[in-house]
Amino acid sequence: MSNRWQVQTARARFSELLEKAVAEGPQIVTRRGVEMAVVVSMRQWETLQRTIRPNLKELLLAPAPRVESLAPARRPLARRPPPRFE
Repeated sequence: MSNRWQVQTARARFSELLEKAVAEGPQIVTRRGVEMAVVVSMRQWETLQRTIRPNLKELLLAPAPRVESLAPARRPLARRPPPRFE
């Protein structure tokens, strides 16, 4: 079987789905042909979490500066129309 599972099959064979996620990598769950979820092993999940959101120690020890993740993106300013003096 490939790494794609329909919801009904994933529900009926959940333990096999988990075993394949650990042994073979991410498993995709689909509903009516549309990809809905991915089941990954805990080791892969922790690796993804570290790469997405590094802790302070990893930021300070990184060889390149990583300032893009320190501050959230700013929203565009909402400006009021200028006052009308008549």
